[in-house]
Amino acid sequence: MSVNLVRGFLIEYGISLPPLVFQFQFNPSTIARTRTMELSQGSAPGTNRGYDFTSPAETPRVAQGAQLQSETFVLGLLLDAFDKAAEGNPIAATFGIEPQLDTLRSMVEPKVQGPGGLNTLAALGFGGERAFQRNETASVLLLVWGTHVLPVFLTSVQVEETAHLPTLIPYRANVQLSFTVIEGNNPFYTVEKVRQSIGAGLNAADTVASAVSFSFGGGF
Repeated sequence: MSVNLVRGFLIEYGISLPPLVFQFQFNPSTIARTRTMELSQGSAPGTNRGYDFTSPAETPRVAQGAQLQSETFVLGLLLDAFDKAAEGNPIAATFGIEPQLDTLRSMVEPKVQGPGGLNTLAALGFGGERAFQRNETASVLLLVWGTHVLPVFLTSVQVEETAHLPTLIPYRANVQLSFTVIEGNNPFYTVEKVRQSIGAGLNAADTVASAVSFSFGGGF
């Protein structure tokens, strides 16, 4: 029985030249996700040893000293042009993985907006000559992974080239990508929070069902 492999990918949410799309050649085996809470140590309620409470009704006061940080992702990818080149792909045979690396670099570099809302790389020199006229911005990307469609900033691209063609063009590399999720009032993050709430509800229902089964089954 054949299994359809779903690959993750990145796509720029905007009108860009060139259009920026990056599909994972091999899905990463692991993804590191970090969600942190920063606790203030000031004199506001709920801080500086003011965490005492005796009932659930007091927890909002206790939580006033906590600030949620945006979620971050770090994932590692393998890029390899060997299979495509062996299948007769002329781009892979000539340019290796350089087009993929160029796409990732373009995703992390600032853009300027031209006529009609078209974004181009700031390095191309479009926009005004003065800094305040350039209006450089980071790309808003969508990280599509399984049930997740997350709006993100690509904050870091780390490339370790491990093999090259005779022309010194890389055809294999290990790549580490770091992202920060763009939270707030946008449709993609809103859908993600709904999905997360549904998932938490499913887990709660499953936990309750397991507990009831355990209790009536006389388990220990």
